[in-house]
Amino acid sequence: MKTLKPEQVYQHLKELAEKMNIRVCEHSFRNAGIHVRSGLCNIKGQDFFIMNKDLVIRKKIAILADCLNQLPHEEIYVLPAIRDLFFKGSN
Repeated sequence: MKTLKPEQVYQHLKELAEKMNIRVCEHSFRNAGIHVRSGLCNIKGQDFFIMNKDLVIRKKIAILADCLNQLPHEEIYVLPAIRDLFFKGSN
């Protein structure tokens, strides 16, 4: 089985989020003046996952995978490498 690069894993996670009707948006919060955490929110009936653009890719993967793993995704095809990431994180 081919190992995915972190950038590919992150892209697949964002595509999975889109299939779950969650729009992933990245923003830099360096100059916000307040502590902001990445996470899921709902704005006017649309689900968004707001990601801190300044995080390293492995942290982005961990945060997004953890969020998506907590939502129903059993009916959506997930690449085996991404599915393994879910199960590894839930142990």
